[in-house]
Amino acid sequence: MLEPGQVLDNRYRLQKKIGQNSSRQTWLAISLMSQQQVVLKLLTLNPQIQWEEHKLFEREGQVLKNLNHPRIPKYQDYFIIDNLPGSRFPWFILVQSYIDGVSLQELLNQGQRFSESQVEKIAVEILNILVYLHSLEPPVLHRDIKPSNLILGKDEQVYLVDFGAVQDKAVAEGATFTVAGTYGYVPMEQFAGRTEKASDLYALGATLIHLITGTHPADLPHQNSRIEFANLVSIDVGLVNWISKLTEPNINDRISSANDAITALENKYTLSSAITNHKPKGSKIQLQKTANHLEIKIPRRGGKSLRFLYLMGFVVALLPQITNIIINTSRFWSYPNVIYASLFFGISVVFLYFLDIQICILTTITLKLNGNYSGFVFGEKLV
Repeated sequence: MLEPGQVLDNRYRLQKKIGQNSSRQTWLAISLMSQQQVVLKLLTLNPQIQWEEHKLFEREGQVLKNLNHPRIPKYQDYFIIDNLPGSRFPWFILVQSYIDGVSLQELLNQGQRFSESQVEKIAVEILNILVYLHSLEPPVLHRDIKPSNLILGKDEQVYLVDFGAVQDKAVAEGATFTVAGTYGYVPMEQFAGRTEKASDLYALGATLIHLITGTHPADLPHQNSRIEFANLVSIDVGLVNWISKLTEPNINDRISSANDAITALENKYTLSSAITNHKPKGSKIQLQKTANHLEIKIPRRGGKSLRFLYLMGFVVALLPQITNIIINTSRFWSYPNVIYASLFFGISVVFLYFLDIQICILTTITLKLNGNYSGFVFGEKLV
């Protein structure tokens, strides 16, 4: 039906088909006006197509038209062809700029494994794109971040493409939902029709896991819905923890914004003060980390004041004897009660001092968080 060399709408000459399914085709073409390569995405309105698919296609064009970011393809045109040879149905055609490069999925298919530094670079570049998308009003959610939608350009920069699953929050509120995204990269809330900014972060985290392990995240072991990958890689434990925080199954436990994710990565993978509470000045709480647990010691309060009350009580009890000494100064060294009282006072002070230490030990609260717990306490990360 469509062939290389064919001209559509007297403006675009088809060069090469780069994608196809039952209702869609994607072609690399030449714009006859600009002589630049462009990408044509075509959708046919045949009886087999779901109306939601058509809505997504239109939404992609509408969203792209309003985006302006150097790492996102530029919207160029949108038109309909009713008389395409060999077709009884109209075709909707979206034209966007062509990104000259190779997808990260193609590199994975070629056997490439990405280093720690490469993964960090890719993460920061995509997060910067998400900062832009999520800061729009309303926020734009990509909903399908995965290696095949990340293009490594000739300029060594990473581009985010294919906004076919895109959604803005204004459309999402109160609307019926279509499950969009790709299995293995989609968080649980997205399957339920709830998509948030943190949903894109999960997809990014799952993508990074794929890049650094070489294995599709759906094929990796899972425990309590968490992707288990740490024992498959030899990278900084901080980066492992950071990626794990991006891919928390519960959206409330996940890093919530692209800005926070960048800050956490730049600060040696420690979540920023916007996410964690740091140890208050003067706090007596002690933190002790080992290889597999974090120990928190919370001492009892009021120890010093309690010892002070002990001493004051004995001073008051001995006050009559002290007064008697002052009145009868000539009998000071021979006064037997003073000797007995002094000995009793000294022994009592020593006894109470050690008793106070015992009380301190008995009332100190110690918490041990084992290796299955992942969290931050006063900025301390359990590893």
